[in-house]
Amino acid sequence: MRKRSADARISRGRLALYQALLVGTLFAFWYLMTEPILISEASAKNTAFFFGRPLQVIKVVIEWFVGGKIYPHLAITLWETLLAFAIGSVLGLTIGLWLALAPTASAIAEPYITAFNAMPRVILAPIFAVWFGLGVLSKVALGVTLVFFIVFFNVYQGVKEVSPVVLANARMLGASKRQLLRYIYLPSATSWVFSSLHTSVGMAFVGAVVGEYLGSARGVGYLILQAEGVFDINTVIAGILVLTLFALLLDFAVTKIEARLLVWRPKAAEAAEL
Repeated sequence: MRKRSADARISRGRLALYQALLVGTLFAFWYLMTEPILISEASAKNTAFFFGRPLQVIKVVIEWFVGGKIYPHLAITLWETLLAFAIGSVLGLTIGLWLALAPTASAIAEPYITAFNAMPRVILAPIFAVWFGLGVLSKVALGVTLVFFIVFFNVYQGVKEVSPVVLANARMLGASKRQLLRYIYLPSATSWVFSSLHTSVGMAFVGAVVGEYLGSARGVGYLILQAEGVFDINTVIAGILVLTLFALLLDFAVTKIEARLLVWRPKAAEAAEL
């Protein structure tokens, strides 16, 4: 057992080393292709115009954080993400439960839900900008449309997956419709929602950033849009890098929350042993 865990630690260490080497190699290649070291100065300038210079990108990121310029924009993006996730989840949970428990309403709404889900919802961003302005609401609205269907379909499936035997036993014991909803349907649906936390938060984040990029006055997407307007590729890449790091932090936080909320669920290995 100890040998197996030691081997696992070694492999994890090697994996981290390989990942670091890959990043270092890509960074070195990027640097050499945008500096007049192995190529001519004219070629380096042309390459840097399209791909930026890594040292300049890092300089922009450091200036943003040291000078404090980035924090208000990050706060806005985070606020838009959280609002979109919360509203989209509540709507998806509520409507998903309702349609799963109301076959007639589900049959009526099915073609409309399918059509709306098939539509690329990013194209709604300009409409939301007209309706709600360039502030937070238009980004939240776009994020809600992305989160809603993820939660909705998970809740709908979760309710449909409830065992008929469990329902029959509960009814035999005299459970009312409200008790069935509270103690059987809702726990089943929420477990499916928690399982899709990563995807839901990720889509809320995408909605916020895309909305900022298409039209806003604040947010990291706004910084990228402004830099793109003056062909400042270094700042554009710096904004993308900050968003990537921010998304990784969000994913890490969601992983911790998911581990706490789903602590009752057996792991795959444990389930296999059972």
